[in-house]
Amino acid sequence: MTPPVVPPLPLPAVDREGCERLAADLRAAGFTADGVRTAWGADNDDAVGRGVRGPALHALGDRDDALAVLARLLVLGMPQDAASVAAALPGTGVEGLRALGLAMTDGNGARVVPTALVRPQSYAVGGADGHWWIASDLDEAALAGPLPEDHVLGVGGASFTLAELQLPTPASRALDLGTGCGIQALRAREHVAEVVATDISARGLAFARLNAALNGVDGIDTRAGSLFEPVAGERFDRVISNPPFVITPRREGVPAYGYRDGGMVGDALVASVIRDVGEHLTPGGVAQMLSNWETRDGVSGLARVRQWVDTSPVPVDAWVVERERLDPLAYAELWIRDGGTVPGTPEFDLLLDAWLEDFAARGVTGIGFGHVLLRRPAGGDAPTLARYETLTQALPQGGLGAHIAEALAAHDRLAGMDDTAVAASVLRVAGDVTEVRHHRPGEEDPTVIELRQGGGYARSLSVDPALAALVGACDGDLAVGVLIDAIAQLLEVQADVLRADLLPRVRELVFTGFLGFAPDAEGGPR
Repeated sequence: MTPPVVPPLPLPAVDREGCERLAADLRAAGFTADGVRTAWGADNDDAVGRGVRGPALHALGDRDDALAVLARLLVLGMPQDAASVAAALPGTGVEGLRALGLAMTDGNGARVVPTALVRPQSYAVGGADGHWWIASDLDEAALAGPLPEDHVLGVGGASFTLAELQLPTPASRALDLGTGCGIQALRAREHVAEVVATDISARGLAFARLNAALNGVDGIDTRAGSLFEPVAGERFDRVISNPPFVITPRREGVPAYGYRDGGMVGDALVASVIRDVGEHLTPGGVAQMLSNWETRDGVSGLARVRQWVDTSPVPVDAWVVERERLDPLAYAELWIRDGGTVPGTPEFDLLLDAWLEDFAARGVTGIGFGHVLLRRPAGGDAPTLARYETLTQALPQGGLGAHIAEALAAHDRLAGMDDTAVAASVLRVAGDVTEVRHHRPGEEDPTVIELRQGGGYARSLSVDPALAALVGACDGDLAVGVLIDAIAQLLEVQADVLRADLLPRVRELVFTGFLGFAPDAEGGPR
């Protein structure tokens, strides 16, 4: 279980002019996510994301154009002929790549050896397509072995998830806690005037600075330190964090990868961030993070998260969504493989034993993963949102941040409305909502009526005929109360009884985005 010995690689160096020249060369070569994906094919591109390089290399064949050379060098991390690299990067040259800490040359200078990856990433923002180049450390495929403990991770599924979760609304200051390669800081700068990005890893901060310069983004202040130490006494409108939440045994011989391991026992780091973040939020400020949590000694993970929220010195609103739950064996296997240790080897088996013994010693029977949103109420008000739910369905790409912002706005509006006000509201069914009815053969009435959401969290709800009729009638014309009265008459039930039944569920449908407040004549909500 001895950690891998990897020769130290150079730290990235930020040279604004050098980054501008490299960006211009990459752009001229068509070195974009779509360009690379087209060059070696969609299926092969997906395989590269899983660490399988062979099919992509085979698809490129003996191509020596700029895009093919850069894809091998910077995406796959494979040495390339120096003359080919110089031709692919005419403004930067081999020496410029070396100066940025992204490559070195072999003994006679004939081959360029990458010391980092630079991968193009596309993403959706505000209904349009965005693009980044993200530099990070060589992965296990490029290293042909396990990762070093100070490895700086590039963009993975979790990174994109949190980037899409970020609220797309303007703010003054944001904190990216545990920035790593800096992707969350880059995303935040699209809506926030100033971002402070912190990390305990000097290597991570170097990559974050390089990526900001490479993508022409300013306004990011990088600071070294653990958790909230670098921002003691400061407050932010947004806190974004993809912290090192992976639960790792605290014993000799088990690698502690800086990008995923916070150095605490179990899920203590996550608990610490959740309890402390409220003090660093401005009134109305929002924190969003990804986390793991343990089901321990018979207490579910979500219940334990609620306990952490309840012990915050600053009362906060909470919306926690558990997206996945693994048993200890599956969790251990996942993260041992993530470090580059091959299943079936003695090293893998020793690590697996260490993980399972650690979980057993603390009574852990399951590990959850999910999204955490915390908000400091504005104006010293008491929290009004405490929502803990499990949603494991596949999510559509893009738009989740906007959905969350709309849900918070809907919650705040509903919190100030009594049932009379809700009944007086004019609502409209969202454009992504569909209805599905299931019938038994030969029967006229449906046995099940489902409302399905195409966006947001892609919820699916079973509803009764009364609620289905109400949703179907919400076309922005008549008030909810008028519609309920008409449905009560149609179903031959008492209107006041039906109102008492439907109005709480209307609130839920508005919060979750099935229904929305219809605009008035001037375009504002009414």
